Amino acid sequence: MVGISSKTIYAIAALHELGAAQEGTVLKIKEIAGNANIPQNFLEQILLELKKQGLLLSVKGAHGGYKLARPLKDITLKDVVVVLEADIFSDISQNDNPALKLFWDDLKTNVSKAFEIPLSELKNYELKATQTLNFSI
Repeated sequence: MVGISSKTIYAIAALHELGAAQEGTVLKIKEIAGNANIPQNFLEQILLELKKQGLLLSVKGAHGGYKLARPLKDITLKDVVVVLEADIFSDISQNDNPALKLFWDDLKTNVSKAFEIPLSELKNYELKATQTLNFSI
């Protein structure tokens, strides 16, 4: 049921880069790929899909690129996962046993809730990582 592919991991890294940029700033694919250490060709496919689903906006032209369609606080991990991992929250209770059906339904609900974390939370993890590094010897 739950499997996160490289595509989703790269998408989160790209969104993190875009979220770290000044609001409204447009970043080129090459810049995002370099900063997030993502293969550029793969990133192009990911960004196009995120754009198609309304998470990103693209700007054409010499100074074009991508920017967030809405703030990171309004984009959840689930938003990205649903776009890139089509069947992660699909119906898994394909059993006639009522107890097993309830079990799988509860599991699906709990997993779905866990994925409701807004991507703006990445800043908190960045702070934690920085603090951990500061205390290392």
